[in-house]
Amino acid sequence: MYKCFGVETKKNGVSHVVMNRPAQLNSMIKEFWSELPQVIQTLEQSGETRVIILSGEGKHFSAGMDLSVFQSGDLKTDTPKDRERLKQLVLGLQATFNTLERSRIPVIAAVHGACIGGAFDMVAACDMRYATADATFKIQEINLAMMADLGGLQRLPYLLPDAVLRELAFTGKALTAERALALGLVNEVLPDQKAMLERVMEIADAVASRAPLAISASKEAINYARDHSIQDALLHCANLQASIFSTADLTECMRAQKESREPAFENLYGLKQTL
Repeated sequence: MYKCFGVETKKNGVSHVVMNRPAQLNSMIKEFWSELPQVIQTLEQSGETRVIILSGEGKHFSAGMDLSVFQSGDLKTDTPKDRERLKQLVLGLQATFNTLERSRIPVIAAVHGACIGGAFDMVAACDMRYATADATFKIQEINLAMMADLGGLQRLPYLLPDAVLRELAFTGKALTAERALALGLVNEVLPDQKAMLERVMEIADAVASRAPLAISASKEAINYARDHSIQDALLHCANLQASIFSTADLTECMRAQKESREPAFENLYGLKQTL
């Protein structure tokens, strides 16, 4: 169905999205940029997915933007019209990763091997990041006489210390998994990809077992608080809580605790449903 991705959804609502061009190091070709939003939106619209895992096949997570994209005629800047075309191209590429951040479903990045350039921008837009011991993160664009322009320089200031981000952005040197963990960029480092995916699945299962409405609202509240003042965020949180609070879900939690079982919740509203 997709040229760049494989998608599998478990019965409990965990969807695993896998970049599946390992021979090309999962580089981001033209189709990647239209397929990723389609994948995320399709999962979101079904209402059946409660959490998304994003990983890559092969030796590396992703080598970032494929060189074929750089050879496109859209990169000419000879005239004002050329520069406007380039601006719109960059905004379109940014919109692909915005889909991850704006999704009502949490997205967990499972990174192994190299995470380069656009791939680093992509995982910065995810909600959580887990890595293997051999994982590295690199702002590759500066090594190509470019600035990173797909969201990393805007999101990473909330994930990394300022001076560290500047070091990475100005030198193009790789950030190791060990240092990424110490700095708080990744949640946990595991020995290898198998162990990492097992751990990520555990976390995803835990997220999927919680009330989907409360999870979705929590993600929205966290993102809103990042971009607004505390007072604005508190008001937003109060309005959001009032809009999603479910007595039925609360009652189910209490009943499940008494009966020593996991609570059962309804899925999110399917966005494709009609009146």
